[in-house]
Amino acid sequence: MISQLFPIINAADVPRSLAFWRDLLGATVAFEWPGPDGTPVYVGLDLGSSHLGIGGPTTAARPTATAIALWVYTDDCEGLVERLRRAGVTITEPPADQPWGERVARVLDPDGNEVIIGQRL
Repeated sequence: MISQLFPIINAADVPRSLAFWRDLLGATVAFEWPGPDGTPVYVGLDLGSSHLGIGGPTTAARPTATAIALWVYTDDCEGLVERLRRAGVTITEPPADQPWGERVARVLDPDGNEVIIGQRL
């Protein structure tokens, strides 16, 4: 049986992605696997009750990044988007109320993956 499912982002630059997810969105490092030079090639993060993996390229044949979208919930969509904006993160859609009763914004992580920030109203 499956007990847990979490996405793994294929990142071109694991430390850069780690800085986004850990430093800007508040994730904590649960696991880190260093490469030959000591730089992490995989990091497992806990974010709230969820888990996210960030993996770097391991061979020349493996793609360095795959476009994905991740949905995250917050209690303060405006505040989080403003924090990301101040850090230079690309905001593709500012916070706006949606017909289904949530406030939603869209941003890009350092590898161009879409992060959808939702807030239940």
